[in-house]
Amino acid sequence: MDLNKDYLDKFIKTTELAAYGASLYIGKNDKIAADKGAVDKMRDQLNIIDMDGTVVIGEGEMDEAPMLFIGEKVGTKKGQKIDIALDPLEGTNFVAKNLPNAFSVLAAANNNCLLNAPDTYMEKIVIGKGLPKNLLNLDNTVEKNINLLAEAKNKQPNKLSACILKRDRHNEIVKTLRKMNVNINFITDGDISGALSVVGDKPLNDIYLGIGGAPEGVLTAAALSCLNGQMKARLIIREEEIDRAKKMGIEDHKRQYDLNELVKGDVIFCASGITDGDLVRGIKDQGDTFEVQTLALHKSRNIKKKVISKITK
Repeated sequence: MDLNKDYLDKFIKTTELAAYGASLYIGKNDKIAADKGAVDKMRDQLNIIDMDGTVVIGEGEMDEAPMLFIGEKVGTKKGQKIDIALDPLEGTNFVAKNLPNAFSVLAAANNNCLLNAPDTYMEKIVIGKGLPKNLLNLDNTVEKNINLLAEAKNKQPNKLSACILKRDRHNEIVKTLRKMNVNINFITDGDISGALSVVGDKPLNDIYLGIGGAPEGVLTAAALSCLNGQMKARLIIREEEIDRAKKMGIEDHKRQYDLNELVKGDVIFCASGITDGDLVRGIKDQGDTFEVQTLALHKSRNIKKKVISKITK
């Protein structure tokens, strides 16, 4: 079943207001206040939407309120049963320090159509559209994946650009990429925007790879399913997390997921800018109003657009 067309505008409004709530703390070195500003606005807006919503990917457990927690019920309980994945503030450090690429993000799908991922790590490879299906594989070496991608794109490896989180855990990947003369674009945080840098009409990168957050991975998959990208993912679950993962339906924690296993069926994705970034531009405070830009996607309706709204404070 497709999501009702009216939901797109309602979810756009939700991320717009969350972005504004966080924007009040740009450059104030207060990550907690910025996060709460986004969460409060997002929760208020979600709860006036006619839907029977459940947060399946949120910011933690119930005892960590005021965050929107996994399992929290949202909406008026009227309308479609919808699973929500969200991050009211992607890039808390970016807001606190007035750095680029902070935004508010939400994805919605029908009940049981988003991977109910625990708040753990995920190994990921992301590439763009127009490439052979199942081109890359997490079980391949980095060298093999780069060579396969170069061949499919009819490029030499030294003409490829790879986006990767700058973390010590990626040292071996970086070593291989440098040995192959692949151009590396490091990011400090924000692996949703990093992963989505490989899609679009003029992608900034050819491949995103490495280990990042599992919740961010599912949100990325939601956007990619609308933008015709490819993704391979595998949860990295520690021994102490196995029982909890099983309760969330993860039986095989070593399984490699394809994009259509992370997100099934119809999906809506909205990301509203807080600070200027590669994905969307930031909030513009205009006195009595604020201007916000949102990347809005709805898979079944083939909607891929950037929306600019002026909203009265």
